[in-house]
Amino acid sequence: MNDFINSLAQFDTPTISNAIEVAQGTRGYERFTRGTPVSVMNGAKAMCGYARTAKLSGVKAPTEDPEIIKARRLDYFKYMAKGNQPTVCVIEDIDAPGCVSAWWGEVHTAVHLGLGVSGALTNGVMRDLDDHEPGFPVVAGSIGPSHLFCHITELDIPVTVFDLAISPGEIVHADQHGAVVIPEDVMPVLGEAIKTLLTNEQIIIGPAREPGFDICKLEAAWKIFEEART
Repeated sequence: MNDFINSLAQFDTPTISNAIEVAQGTRGYERFTRGTPVSVMNGAKAMCGYARTAKLSGVKAPTEDPEIIKARRLDYFKYMAKGNQPTVCVIEDIDAPGCVSAWWGEVHTAVHLGLGVSGALTNGVMRDLDDHEPGFPVVAGSIGPSHLFCHITELDIPVTVFDLAISPGEIVHADQHGAVVIPEDVMPVLGEAIKTLLTNEQIIIGPAREPGFDICKLEAAWKIFEEART
C-alpha cells in the first residue's frame, strides 16, 4: 500500500480528484480544498501520504511556560517522524484569516524531508522561497518574511485547511492546485481508475492535436467521450 501511495505523487491533484469520481462511479466528491493556495513545489509533481496534523499560532507570544512550548515542539518532531510513511504534514494556523507566522522555510523543509515527510499543506505562511529543500513541496495560504511568535499549540487532532477538514491518518494528495482526501475505500481500485481516466481523456485530446481537427471531428469524438466518462 505504501508503495502505491508513493506512486500517486507522480500525478497532479486534479487527476486524482477526477479518478476518485471514476472509482466511485459518480460526480460530486467534495473533500477538496477551496480557494487559491500559493506553492513551492521544489521539483516535486505532488505530495501524497498519511496526514500528520497540528495546529499553530504566532500573532501573539504564548502564555504557557517556555519549557512547555519547547517540549511540545520536540513532541511535534517525534510525531512527524513516527508511523507509516509516506506522510504529509498538515498544519492549521489558528490565526486565520490573519496568519503572519512562517513555520515553513529553509530549516523546516530540510528537517521534515529528513524525517521522511513528503510535503506540507497549511493555511498558514511560508518564507525562504529560494532556499526550500529540493524535493519537498509546500502548499500554503500566504508568503511572509517573519516567524514572529510561531509555536505549535496542538498535535494529532482534526484540522481544517482551506475549508477541508482532515483527520490524522487520512490519505492526502496535494499540489499547487490544492488538496484532496483520498477515501480508503477507493484505494484498491484507484490505480485502474487513473488508467481509465487517462485513456478516456485521450479520446478528445488525441484528435484535437491531429492535423485537420474540426468541429465535426470534435462532435464524433465527444460522443464517444460522453459514453465513456464518469
